[in-house]
Amino acid sequence: MPILNKDMTLCISLAARPSNIGTRFHNYLYDQLGLDYVYKAFAPADLAQAIAGVRGLPIRGCAVSMPYKEDVIALVDRMDPSAKAINSVNTIVNDDGVLTAYNTDYLAIARLLRDHRVPATHSVLLRGSGGMAKAVAAALRDAGFSDVTVVARNEAAGRALADLYDFAWQAEPGTSAADLLINVTPLGMAGQDEDVQAFSDDAVAGAKVVFDVVALPAETPLIAAARAAGKPVITGAEVIAIQAEEQFVLYTGVRPTPEQVREASEFSRS
Repeated sequence: MPILNKDMTLCISLAARPSNIGTRFHNYLYDQLGLDYVYKAFAPADLAQAIAGVRGLPIRGCAVSMPYKEDVIALVDRMDPSAKAINSVNTIVNDDGVLTAYNTDYLAIARLLRDHRVPATHSVLLRGSGGMAKAVAAALRDAGFSDVTVVARNEAAGRALADLYDFAWQAEPGTSAADLLINVTPLGMAGQDEDVQAFSDDAVAGAKVVFDVVALPAETPLIAAARAAGKPVITGAEVIAIQAEEQFVLYTGVRPTPEQVREASEFSRS
């Protein structure tokens, strides 16, 4: 990494539970590509003040993670169609004090469903109703999935998301089963919920594919259970690598090679 200097461009991330994954990913690529950038993760004490800091310092780019993906909408100036379509933000780009919001989560989910060749005929249990769940639901709809049930304790949010795409809703997983299980909640994430498995062993046993968007740890209880049951998995590590690549391009205007992205992703977890 270059020596810090006054001309260095700063990019940041905002999350309730920040990790070093994005920080290491972006800084690795800055170093590899000789870019005078630096990236730092933050847990904001006040979201509005943090976004004001992005605008005023100025900070070039800002990644947004749970639980701020919807709350930042009122704090930006423009909504790119990728964010506006699902009313959720995971990336903010600062152009001379004008903040434009994007969503690269959708691109990541859509690519992974395609690359893992998950049939659109699969039934789906989607656990969660927040910003990331909106990106997943939109990607499922656009990929042709129709037998989808949104599982969310928050009835208003869960029903709203389900109704938007003509999906079903229920409050708890219960004994429900599906071909594709997708966790889009903090269950299994490092911290207070790290030991919680988002779907039961019975649900995992009946599934054909298990997808957990939680990126830290790489082996959540759900992913570990799915591997033990011999099920194909899609992990949060895959999600974060793709969405971070697209963020990197938005911040820098430079597209790293697939090999560079792979190396950065491996480094971020080493």
